[in-house]
Amino acid sequence: MKEMFEKMVIKKDASLISQYYHYEFLLTTNGEKVDYEKFLKDHETYYKTDIQYKIEYEEETLLESKNKVAGRIWITTKRPDEPANKLEVMLIAEYREGKIYRLWELVYPDWKQLPAFKKD
Repeated sequence: MKEMFEKMVIKKDASLISQYYHYEFLLTTNGEKVDYEKFLKDHETYYKTDIQYKIEYEEETLLESKNKVAGRIWITTKRPDEPANKLEVMLIAEYREGKIYRLWELVYPDWKQLPAFKKD
């Protein structure tokens, strides 16, 4: 998970999505379901913008089992001429074939309400 954040999210490299996410990937974020194709399309769009990401981990909350990871992280997003937004993320990820297969997350504040992620 940490490698994915470092190599894909922070560097905004959507070409790595297939390396880290299973083709049957399903994200449930704040009650909304997003499949692999929508996730890929959305991230290709976000990563083409001038948004920047910073990831912080609450190490004492990170738990790993054979095929699952859970924990609390903070993702700070920043675009020029806008204040930074620090998002608290509680997540559970399930892996299949070495890739993220399912991801359940609660994000506060709701990332979909931020200007950087709103669809015009």
